[in-house]
Amino acid sequence: MRCGTSIGANVREALQAQSKRDFLSKINIALKEANESLYWIELFHATGYIDNTQNESIANDCKEVISLLISIVKTTKRNLDNDDEK
Repeated sequence: MRCGTSIGANVREALQAQSKRDFLSKINIALKEANESLYWIELFHATGYIDNTQNESIANDCKEVISLLISIVKTTKRNLDNDDEK
């Protein structure tokens, strides 16, 4: 539960970042927390705590969040590199 809610908290902090690099750092933390959340979801499924239907739904949502965060990280890094070249 803690790592799952940490994703949103870090994204919220990123929105108030002091710089693009600070934004990137906070989004990367959110990405790490999302990956940890996926681990816990997989563990819950493996131990029978959640069934196949719950696992599929929750894991897919988590994977979507991970994909979005990866896209944000890549775009931000590209923009930072472009800024550095100027």
